[in-house]
Order: sequence, then C-alpha cells, then structure tokens
Amino acid sequence: MKTSPTKVNFNQKFSLFEEQWRPKVIAEMNNYQFKLARLEGEFVWHQHDDTDETFIVLEGELSIDLESGPVVLRAGEMLVIPKGMRHRPHATTEAKVLLVEPVGVVNTGDVESELTAPQDVWV
Repeated sequence: MKTSPTKVNFNQKFSLFEEQWRPKVIAEMNNYQFKLARLEGEFVWHQHDDTDETFIVLEGELSIDLESGPVVLRAGEMLVIPKGMRHRPHATTEAKVLLVEPVGVVNTGDVESELTAPQDVWV
C-alpha cells in the first residue's frame, strides 16, 4: 500500500531542536536519510569507509577541512565527501545543514567521540 507524500518544512523542523552536532532525520528515501543538523564549533577528524556523505548548507557558513585543504560552503552550496576521505566540519557561527546519507551512518564515522550522536532520531 502506498502512502501519500508528506511535505517537510525545514524551518519548522529546525524549531523543534537546539542541539548541535546531533543530526535529526526528517525523511527517508531508498534507504537514504535526509537529516537536519545545527553545527557550530569544531567537529572531529573522521571518515566514512563505506559511503559518501553530502553536506547541503541551508543557512550560515560551514568549513570542511580536508587533508588537501579547507572547503568553505555558504547557504545554497553543497559538497559530497567521497567514502574513505578524512574530513572535519567546523563553523564559526551556527550553520544549518541538510545531510544526505544511507540509513545507519554514524556521524563520527570511524571515530568514537563525545560528539557521536544517537542514530535514527526523527523530528
């Protein structure tokens, strides 16, 4: 049985949480999750060995350090980090980001950290 599609409003979803570095699932498609996250400060260097990861900046500015140098993303820009590539996101002021990644991806990848977020938390 097919269900009706549901419209998602990013601003309304962001109003439901304040935590930073704790992605919240807002939709799922073909075993991929769309996650909203508030990011401020510095994250940990990490990599995802089995999957690419997509960062789409909705508001603010996000820098992603790569071993080859930093990439700065502003609102309306995106970056796909290939699987196995070490990276470290950071933001001087809060950035609102949409992440697209397969179900079950741990936000800190191969690193266990106090920033490791619970998985599959929906808003």
